[in-house]
Amino acid sequence: MDLRANLSEDVVLHPMERCLVPTGLFMELPEGYEAQIRPRSGLALKHGITVLNSPGTIDADYRGEIKIILVNLSQEAFVIRDGERVAQMLVARHEQVEWVEVEALDESVRGAGGFGHTGK
Repeated sequence: MDLRANLSEDVVLHPMERCLVPTGLFMELPEGYEAQIRPRSGLALKHGITVLNSPGTIDADYRGEIKIILVNLSQEAFVIRDGERVAQMLVARHEQVEWVEVEALDESVRGAGGFGHTGK
C-alpha cells in the first residue's frame, strides 16, 4: 500500500539530505507479522528519492507513528507536499527462529564463498 506524507507545511529535501517524514498512521500488527517500508519506483527514477534504510522494518510491538526516512540522491532539491505518496508498505508474516550454538556447520557447495559465489 502507498504511504502518504502527513505534513503541516512543505518540506524541501536538498541533494544528499535526509529527513523523517510523518505519515499520521499508527497500527498494531499481530505477533509474527512485520511491515516493510520500501521506496516508490517513480520517485526513485524521476527524482532520486529513496527510503534510506530500505526496506525499513516495523516490528509487531511498535506502537508509534509510522515515519519514513527519505534521502535525496539527486542533484536537485525535491519538495515533499502534504498528502504526497512517499513510500510503500508491505505487511508480511515471518518466522521466529531459535538459535542453537554448534561447534561446526554442515558443508555446502558454496561453502564460505562470499560475494559473487551464489552461482556455484
